[in-house]
Amino acid sequence: MLLTDIAQRLGLTLVGQDREITGVNTLADAGPQDVSFLANPKYADQVATTRAGAIITDEVHAKLAPCPVLVSAQPYLDFARLVQIMAKPLGRFSGQSDKAFIHPGATVHPSVAIAPFVYIGDGAQVDAGTRLFPHVHVGEDCRIGKNCTIYPRVTLMDGTLVGDKVILHAGVVLGSDGFGFAQAAQGLEKFPQIGRVVIEDNVEIGANTTIDRAALGETRIGRGTKIDNLVQIGHNVQVGENSIIVAQVGIAGSANLGKNVVLAGQVGVAGHLTIGDGCRVAAKGGIHASVPPGTDLGGGLPSIEYRQYLKTVATIPKLPEMSKRLRRLEKELARLREACQQDNPSGT
Repeated sequence: MLLTDIAQRLGLTLVGQDREITGVNTLADAGPQDVSFLANPKYADQVATTRAGAIITDEVHAKLAPCPVLVSAQPYLDFARLVQIMAKPLGRFSGQSDKAFIHPGATVHPSVAIAPFVYIGDGAQVDAGTRLFPHVHVGEDCRIGKNCTIYPRVTLMDGTLVGDKVILHAGVVLGSDGFGFAQAAQGLEKFPQIGRVVIEDNVEIGANTTIDRAALGETRIGRGTKIDNLVQIGHNVQVGENSIIVAQVGIAGSANLGKNVVLAGQVGVAGHLTIGDGCRVAAKGGIHASVPPGTDLGGGLPSIEYRQYLKTVATIPKLPEMSKRLRRLEKELARLREACQQDNPSGT
């Protein structure tokens, strides 16, 4: 692509001469045919020595560049959009393999790409432009929307609904039974999980993440939400739009997350709680009570208000010295008390 074409497609201003571009790369590794970017000032010293053919950056750093610049108010976002344009999609298969099983009762759009060893059950629907990689299981009465990408070994159990432009990475399981049991005299008795999972449009779910079907009703992931690898979401959980759930998060049954919630790595959320819109929880946080909208939390178990958490963390390295000072003060206080008693034995 020409830089002028890139500038036009991304709505950016080109400063410098036009040239042809064939790839993208980091500032350190880019060559003359690559576009790179600078979003974090931490890497500004690499600009002067980069061999990149062009750089996407803001007005402040544009003057440092020894090459043409695509001026952007949001360099990271615009570079991500450029990568979307230039990246070669994974998987080159097309058509519908005769080694796949498609039940006669299923409805599959002719444009759907179906790789070998895909299973599509009775009553399932797969809409236009979707791609199913090898060993995908689409259970009975599932629905997959338009332009979805379903990578290898993804399992959609019966009744799962997937919206448009959803990406499911390898090993995702949607609609397995929720962890529901009733205590009986003879032990635990299974509570049948008869609900479903609903994934709204533009959701992306990372590898080996599991989302359980509802006991009754729905487990629902809101539009635009992004979920990392190795996340467990329990039955009847509701996740609002445009939330971010990072690796190894565990969310227990019937928890309710609002819109734009961020859960960092290894956060644990207890069941039947509400986390309000815009809440953010730092890594390894434990949520044991409902959280009002807009709250930032940090720390281990349980999490505390984020500013208090930062003050606590800053204090920890000082504890050994503080302990020594405290012991010295205690000894000094004991000497002062002893001196006072000697000067005033009657204590008056």
